[in-house]
Amino acid sequence: MSPCVAAYELQSGGDQCTIPIEVRIALNDLNRQLITYESVSEAQLGQLTDALRHRRVVALTGAGCSTESGIPDYRGPGTRRRARNPVQYREFVSDAMARKRYWARSVVGWPRLSQALPNAAHRALAVMEQSGIVRGLITQNVDRLHHAAGSNHIVELHGALAEVRCLTCGAIEPRDSVQKRLLALNPGWHEQRAELAPDGDAELPTESIERFRVAACQACAGILKPDVVFFGESVPREVVVDAWRLFDEGDALLVIGSSLAVFSGYRFVRRAAERNMFLAIVNIGPTRGDSLAHLRVSGRAGEVLSRLVERCLGPGCRIDFGDRSGNPVVPR
Repeated sequence: MSPCVAAYELQSGGDQCTIPIEVRIALNDLNRQLITYESVSEAQLGQLTDALRHRRVVALTGAGCSTESGIPDYRGPGTRRRARNPVQYREFVSDAMARKRYWARSVVGWPRLSQALPNAAHRALAVMEQSGIVRGLITQNVDRLHHAAGSNHIVELHGALAEVRCLTCGAIEPRDSVQKRLLALNPGWHEQRAELAPDGDAELPTESIERFRVAACQACAGILKPDVVFFGESVPREVVVDAWRLFDEGDALLVIGSSLAVFSGYRFVRRAAERNMFLAIVNIGPTRGDSLAHLRVSGRAGEVLSRLVERCLGPGCRIDFGDRSGNPVVPR
């Protein structure tokens, strides 16, 4: 929906805030699922609100945005306990056993990832986009939970697990369809019990993987690969172009739930610093970009963003939309 449609205005002569029904519904959903964690200070929230309320915000989200939906991350709290080596791109494309290992584990992990629901952080960002506070999202996540929450302007930096691509002919097949074919080739495999790992992976014993059968492309019998960027693989050029185009729409960058250890995300923080854009980071634990940030808030994404929405869409916070093209006119 257009930011103009979602804009709210303070009624003249009073402080009652009129918010469109779409945004009110999203706010109600947000409040119902908000879980109380260790509180972020009011001073920090006040600083974040004041810094973002009159800026054009672009959000960069990482795995920490989805952990509250039950999806593990690679570098957050507890990572050391479940330390693991994800499959590398070169290994996947060159080694049949590596592909067998990946798909055997993915068949077990996919149902839980595909059934995950958006959490308070995803819904808060959707509300912020609908109300014109956020211009769009650049996400490092591959779970499509931002889409499920209602966000529209999204660049998926690392692709999405919901689709599978043939490395030979380029054909795309839905991941759910591949799941059915893999289970048909491996009866009873869904009964495997394993700990869920990041990106829909799961931990399985090596001996059980050896008997797993891998599905091929239905069009050309080529190698199938999830349509995501593996470790050691480059982000497609067209995706990078889309991400920079969205980045250029903002004058503030809000990083949520990312350690910024991977350069594909860290590059946007570096560019923000070069341009002296306002940079805020919301994350549990240190990040690679902390020394470049104007504001650093340590806390769970769901709590911080939910309270930020309440402040930005409450009385006293006004965003004017005077551009007939649908682009917000933000007071400076």
